[in-house]
Amino acid sequence: MSAVQTAPRAGAPRVSSRIAAVEVFAVPVPFKHRFVLGSGSVGSAHQDGDVLFVRITADDGQVGWGEQRALPSWSHETIETMAVIVRRYLAPLLIGTDPTQVEAFHRRASALLSPSVSSGFPFARAAVDIALHDLAGRVLGLPVHALLGGSTRTELPLCSAIGVDPLGVIRDRVLESSAMHAFKVKISGDIDADAAAVRTVADHAGGKPIWLDANQSYRPSAVRQLLERIEDVPHLYCLEQPVPSVDWGGMRRVREMVDLPIAIDEGSFSSADLARSATLDLADLVVVKVCKSGGLRAAQRTVAVAEAHGLEVLASGLTDCGIGFAAALHLFSLVDLALPAELNGPELLAELFVDGLQITDGVAQVPNGPGLGIEVDEDRIRALARPLNYGEQD
Repeated sequence: MSAVQTAPRAGAPRVSSRIAAVEVFAVPVPFKHRFVLGSGSVGSAHQDGDVLFVRITADDGQVGWGEQRALPSWSHETIETMAVIVRRYLAPLLIGTDPTQVEAFHRRASALLSPSVSSGFPFARAAVDIALHDLAGRVLGLPVHALLGGSTRTELPLCSAIGVDPLGVIRDRVLESSAMHAFKVKISGDIDADAAAVRTVADHAGGKPIWLDANQSYRPSAVRQLLERIEDVPHLYCLEQPVPSVDWGGMRRVREMVDLPIAIDEGSFSSADLARSATLDLADLVVVKVCKSGGLRAAQRTVAVAEAHGLEVLASGLTDCGIGFAAALHLFSLVDLALPAELNGPELLAELFVDGLQITDGVAQVPNGPGLGIEVDEDRIRALARPLNYGEQD
């Protein structure tokens, strides 16, 4: 038997880059508009939102960027915990390694910070994961979507996010967002106010789909009352996370008692979470976010579980700046989505910290340059970054 020898394919890139440095920046990001969920305020023109930016530098000088928003009212991670996790625990796993070995990094991270029942520090890991994919794409000369399997579309229609507000503000926000291709309406658990808000959106939405999001603010019996009040409203597509994330029984009762399809979000972070939820018949759709998944490939695993169980996929973010927004475009360019993507950072934030995004008439172009395909405003990030007092020593 003759030995089989292998050699690099002619013209294939030779990867010799190694990660030399990992930096984090905590940046207060201003909002254009007040934005309130059923679980509380996300931000306003007078209330910045904290974002952690991660910069990974290779020994040949190439750089990858990642980001994640800190929103403790939505997830347990804060700007301080994310910074500590990245600096103290994840950065040492990266120094000296090949930036294209993203899955190997996650294996090491899971061994160090066990995900236990659900995800282990998914927001911090997602920020690093995005930066790794950006750097790997730049090293290989490929867009991130090519690293994930290759995009199936070049553009994504977007959905407008309508927060909990007085009716006049809601009407104005819908009219301002008339170029968008669907509306996601935040509801708060107040049946009267929520019914009025939904009707206001429907009156001005031009027949576009309406996606309701309770952010865990309802009880099962109240959900039924709300839906009875708005059963004549046209173009309602689904109701997202009506009850608390830990109330699996409540999710199942809601799904059994109402006709409107039910989506799960806060109740399903990982692919394992979704497999359990599907087995328990808790939902018809799942909301996929890069942040709660712990990164792009973990989000792909959630999509695969959804498809295997016959659940539709909804694309969302957490009011991301331009880096997170671009990462989501790459991911969702491979996915069959039930509705236009609710990636609301460009709509709600005063700054995105990047150049190279293209959004026209509510449609975002999927970047096609190396890595994320955008240019990050590093000077602006460094200028706005604030020191963090989180009790660790450098």
